[in-house]
Amino acid sequence: MAADQLEPAESGNDGEIPMIFTGLRRFDRQTVIRQTSFYISGMIDQASYYNELFYALRTACETDLIYLHLNTTGGDFDTGLQIINNMQASAAHVVTVLEARAYSMGAFIFLAGDELVVHDNCQLLFHSYSGSLTGKGNEQQAQAVAIANWFGKFMARICQPFLHTREINAILKGSDLWMDSDEIRRRMLRLLRSNAPAAPARRQAATVPHAVLANGESGN
Repeated sequence: MAADQLEPAESGNDGEIPMIFTGLRRFDRQTVIRQTSFYISGMIDQASYYNELFYALRTACETDLIYLHLNTTGGDFDTGLQIINNMQASAAHVVTVLEARAYSMGAFIFLAGDELVVHDNCQLLFHSYSGSLTGKGNEQQAQAVAIANWFGKFMARICQPFLHTREINAILKGSDLWMDSDEIRRRMLRLLRSNAPAAPARRQAATVPHAVLANGESGN
C-alpha cells in the first residue's frame, strides 16, 4: 500500500478518506494599464493650450499612469491651478517628474503629484504671487485681503508637510525659498519615513521605493 493512502478502516474518521493536497492553483486576471506622458516645458500659458491634458486627467481610469515631466519657470497661476485641480480629481496615478527647474507654479504642480520623481541637478523655487488690482480704493483693499487669504490656504493644502509652516509663513511675507535636488530628496525621504508603518524593533528600517527617487537612490 502506498504511504500516502489509507484504507477506510484505518482513517479513524467514520470511513472518510482524507483529501490529498495537490498544490496551489493560480488564478490570473489581465488588465490594461495605459501610460501617458505630458511635458510641461517653458512658461505655463493660457488654459486653453492644456485642454488635452485636462481631458486625459478627467477621463483616466484607476489603472492608468499619467506622467507630468516638468521643466518650467512658472507662468499663469489660473492655468496651473486648473492643472492641479484636475490632477487631484483624476482616478489615475499621477507621477510628477522634475527634470530641470520647477519655479513658482511649476513647484506647486510638482508637489501635487501622487508620486514625485526628481533627477540630479534640479531646482524648485517657491515664492508668493504677483499681480495688479483695479477699481476703487476700498475694492482694491478688499480684493487684496481676499487674495492673500485664498493664496495662504492654497499653499498650506499643496505644500504641507513638504514645507514647514514657518517656511510657508515666510513665503507669504515675501521670502523666496530655493531647493536643489539634494534638499528635495532629503525632504521626500523624511515624509516617506514619517508615513511608513512602525516595524518590529528587530527588523531593519524599510528602504525607500526606487520609483520615488531617480538614479537608483534609496533610503538606506
